[in-house]
Amino acid sequence: MDRNFARALSLVLKSEGGWSDNPADPGGATMKGVTLANFRRYVKADATRADLREISDEQVATVYRRFYWDAVAGAELPDGVDYAVFDFAVNSGPGRAAKYLQATIGVTQDGRIGPTTIGATRARPAGVVIDQLCDARLAFLRRLATWPTFGRGWSDRVKSVRAQALLMSAQLTTSAPAQPPNAAPAVGAKPSQSTSAGNTPSAERVPPASQNSGIAVAAKAGGLIAACLLAAYAAWHHIAAALQGIF
Repeated sequence: MDRNFARALSLVLKSEGGWSDNPADPGGATMKGVTLANFRRYVKADATRADLREISDEQVATVYRRFYWDAVAGAELPDGVDYAVFDFAVNSGPGRAAKYLQATIGVTQDGRIGPTTIGATRARPAGVVIDQLCDARLAFLRRLATWPTFGRGWSDRVKSVRAQALLMSAQLTTSAPAQPPNAAPAVGAKPSQSTSAGNTPSAERVPPASQNSGIAVAAKAGGLIAACLLAAYAAWHHIAAALQGIF
């Protein structure tokens, strides 16, 4: 169910960076995007700034999963949409990310992603949802008073999220590597039934090397037969001549 959590988290962390304690940031001191308040809530109740700076990768994953990924039902959303909503939640809060997703798909904006929101999201093309959500997110960020300070970074972040989310939504998972059109079927594989133009079923395909080998064997066999026939004819002719000399 959490097939994309690790990948989405790695992308989020690239945007979050390391230690930050900018007075202009309303989130306060953060390390890898984890605020001191959330670190205290999910990891260590009496944590200090020094503790936050030493946060481990496992602790980072715990905070992100519990406070952001699970809060937006990341495991239930379509590929790509899960990452776009997740990153929005990390940047601007899970409730706001949920409401903007709900506005995008046209359901009640209660800030809680449940069966109705999940079903409506799955019913729409993932690429459309991602594009509209990223547009709405960028418009929201532009309205913030802190846009002059953080606007360039936010704009780059949303651009990257859009690109990566669309890539995730477009990728197909296959259980076996694709084979070239003229490749022989794998051992134990069933013959393909494809009859599309330019292709023939796997059972009818003969690798060029095997085909040439068969021709060579046939030619060699034919040559042996011909040689035997010639030898038999020569022997018969010799015997006939000898008989004529006798009689």
